[in-house]
Amino acid sequence: MISERYTKAAKTGYIAMSAILGAIGIMLIVVPDFSAVLAARICGGTLAAFGIFKLIGYFSKDLYRLAFQYDLAFGILLLSIGAVMLIRPGKAIHFICAMMGVYILADGLMKIQISIDAKRFGLRSWVYILITAFFACIAGLLMLFRPDNGARILTILLGISLLSEGVLNLLTAITAVKLRNKNIIDVDFTEND
Repeated sequence: MISERYTKAAKTGYIAMSAILGAIGIMLIVVPDFSAVLAARICGGTLAAFGIFKLIGYFSKDLYRLAFQYDLAFGILLLSIGAVMLIRPGKAIHFICAMMGVYILADGLMKIQISIDAKRFGLRSWVYILITAFFACIAGLLMLFRPDNGARILTILLGISLLSEGVLNLLTAITAVKLRNKNIIDVDFTEND
């Protein structure tokens, strides 16, 4: 089952990339004087890799079909943001903050919709996705309306945003991506009149 391998690769990639985003976020919060160029390169590479996993997830067929439904556009967006951060790491800090703010806000809003769909689907974890998505939306808005343009504040704000995005995607991957049970036969039924 090739689709099963894609789903497993996407889920594993989501979990790994979410953990890396969270770790980068914590690093930027704890060490806000970290080299902006190096931070941009690390973030750019991580976001580009996450974009690839989002594309794999979109083309996979997980059992619930909830977590990956918007990942074609978000995968391309992350690849684009990652490329800008890798190509122009020193000159793009304000652009990076604005783009990350747009991405995190949009992803948070889409995850709110996923949480509502998960509730309709009967998943008990929908409320955790909803709460985490709400916090990610706030972090995204803060990135867009950054209260201070100082590099130290922007770095801490970027760290908070990456941490919230990492937690949101980790929670979504763990709770809303379901691999098929090997003992279940996948059959499509059609109704004949």
